[in-house]
Amino acid sequence: MINYSAPDLTQHPPRSVRVRLGGYAHLPRLLDKARAVIAGKGGDYHYNCPLDERLFAFTGISPDAMLAEIKTGKTDVQILEWVVTASKRQPWEVAAWSAWLEQNGPGGADGHEWAASVIKGNKSERDDIRSFADLLDFDDYISYGGKA
Repeated sequence: MINYSAPDLTQHPPRSVRVRLGGYAHLPRLLDKARAVIAGKGGDYHYNCPLDERLFAFTGISPDAMLAEIKTGKTDVQILEWVVTASKRQPWEVAAWSAWLEQNGPGGADGHEWAASVIKGNKSERDDIRSFADLLDFDDYISYGGKA
């Protein structure tokens, strides 16, 4: 069983970008990565990556402030309460932003080339990967033994 209060990302991936906490897409994944990095079990995952930065920009919470809260040992629900208070975002804003984040794709040529390199690098012929959420789910699955 996976212990989300102390995840070991050398053994399993973080939760999907699509998993929501209080309506926030990506927040559970960010928490998994932060807790694993704090414990020295982050593997290839990084806290404050470009996707994390999008959540920080939307909420107005700094990566350092978030990490400090996580280091106190708060649960997912306690972190969510803190995020809701600190960000002052309305539920409809959170829902719209989360829907956008789940569908956000590579954008320009550089992003498409990078996404294609991830797919090809895993020897896959898949043509259904359109968003960063799709790509991260695919990469997590492959990284832990799934078939391309």
